[in-house]
Amino acid sequence: MSRSALPLNAIHAFLVTARHLNLTRAASELCITQGAVSRKIATLESWLGFPLFARHARGLHLTEQGAALLPELQQGYAMLVNATEKASRSNASIRLKAPTCAMRWLVPRLVALEQQRPEIHVALTTTLDHASQLENYDAAIVFGTPPAGSIRLFDERLTPVLGSNITPPVGISDLARFTFLHPTNDSRDWQMWLADQAATVPMARNQHFATMDLAISAAIQGFGATVADVTLVQNDLANGRLIAPFANSVATGAAYSLLQCAEQDAPPFLPDLVAWLCQPQNETHSSALADFD
Repeated sequence: MSRSALPLNAIHAFLVTARHLNLTRAASELCITQGAVSRKIATLESWLGFPLFARHARGLHLTEQGAALLPELQQGYAMLVNATEKASRSNASIRLKAPTCAMRWLVPRLVALEQQRPEIHVALTTTLDHASQLENYDAAIVFGTPPAGSIRLFDERLTPVLGSNITPPVGISDLARFTFLHPTNDSRDWQMWLADQAATVPMARNQHFATMDLAISAAIQGFGATVADVTLVQNDLANGRLIAPFANSVATGAAYSLLQCAEQDAPPFLPDLVAWLCQPQNETHSSALADFD
């Protein structure tokens, strides 16, 4: 056999068998037959030129040469596995889960991150479950009361918004002429903002949506007025898609928070993604990038 043809599969079989000193258990772990294990070990013994195991009535025993070789092969094989796993992880995507209502805030930041750091790959999954936990993702944005161990991204503050092509209301009472777009199946968000202004406005026409993002999209298209989180509509206001006719906003007590997996389970660049998303809202992406240099 050519000395260049190092039998790596046979080395793995030897390491597993040396750990168990039992062909049956080694075959079970390797998911092959006992005969296949024996053949792999025989291949390695032929390559080395000496026996690795001696058979006794009570099972297998390492030969003197096999016992001397074992620690170095274990170390070398572990280094090989670690190197390949590291190379694989460096190409892996960061699995991020977020509620659909956060997309207006999140997607522009992910686009900017991809432009600045193309080596960071984020696989985004959206959910309608605002309070869902990390589950099997690397990171998750959740809405509501911040869970233990999470990073608070921003608090929810609601204010009325409507499409920029609609004549804005003169005062709060003038809202009555609009269709009220509700981010939920009830009117609690609107009622919370109105109560904070000590105002009562009749809601003659109403449309309810499953998420705030849908209500915002309807407002942009001119269907009516909705209450929206001031952070989520920041880009829409800046780009002129929406207008906020009133300066007042109300805190709901809820927040958008970020969960991340344990450090030992984290893929490469997860800390970079977390740092990027946690930048204060008034900082530019270029200044955020400086923290990564």
